[in-house]
Amino acid sequence: MTIRTRFTELLGIEHPIVQGGMMWVGRAELAAAVSNAGGLGILTALTQPSPDALRAEIDRCRKLTDKPFGVNLTILPSVNPPPYAEYRKAIIDSGIKIVETAGHKPQEHVDDFKSHGIKVVHKCTAVRHALSAERMGVDAISIDGFECAGHPGEDDIPGLILIPAAADKVKIPMIASGGFGDGRGLAAALALGAEGINMGTRFCATVEAPIHDNVKQLIVNNDERGTRLIFRSLKNTARVAANSVSDEVVARLSKPGAVFEDVRELVPGAKGRVALETGNVDAGLIWAGQVQGLIHDVPTCKQLIDRIIGDAEAIIRGRLAGFIGN
Repeated sequence: MTIRTRFTELLGIEHPIVQGGMMWVGRAELAAAVSNAGGLGILTALTQPSPDALRAEIDRCRKLTDKPFGVNLTILPSVNPPPYAEYRKAIIDSGIKIVETAGHKPQEHVDDFKSHGIKVVHKCTAVRHALSAERMGVDAISIDGFECAGHPGEDDIPGLILIPAAADKVKIPMIASGGFGDGRGLAAALALGAEGINMGTRFCATVEAPIHDNVKQLIVNNDERGTRLIFRSLKNTARVAANSVSDEVVARLSKPGAVFEDVRELVPGAKGRVALETGNVDAGLIWAGQVQGLIHDVPTCKQLIDRIIGDAEAIIRGRLAGFIGN
């Protein structure tokens, strides 16, 4: 079975399954494996230390797949922001045709990408943000529910409500993100009004994910309770895997009057990278979602995507159809 949606038609992909752009994880070997399996692989631009390094990573990915793949550019407010315009130029100059944007005030980037014929999928956590991005001219929306890894926003709206609420108002193609890891999730997302799914944590627990096996096993071993919400009191909520570091961050920020400086030394991205690459799962923060409770193995990307599509087909054609009386 091939599940065709407006999203697959828009991007020229076989299956409506997207690999999320994940810091330190969205590298060529994973993106190419997802794309070769019929999904949409995503390179994470800021994982690369410079725009020239991103150009090289795009070239490396092209050597591994002849299928469509995209690049994620996440714009975050920062005292010392990376050279976003130079990364954007690297993406454009490399002939990339699909970009996933996320984060703060992407208008400048969206306008430039669109002027070069690039399809833009914008990731957001609220219906109002999705509508704003639609007005901005993006081609598709990835709506991110409270279950997700990373930053779920401050509204705490889970996918069961957020997806259909967005589908009621958003006119362009929309995919669902946060809490997806199997065929049941894909079938549910389609029923709720989405036209595909975006998965991050689930793709971390695959053979091709360029992270240490200890981290993959942590994800497999954790259940749906195995995350922590950090930075809540700072109005910058983030969901990460439960480990000694995230527990300590929560404890320190729970004290009256706590500020970011109280946890600064615990949360640098470089420490999270050490955890991912060395397998010391208590070296730093590891970003993971509640979908850990649905992850029980470490398949190849092709095995995973084939299984999701097959299970979704069985649910749509079999189990659900069986409930309909004559």
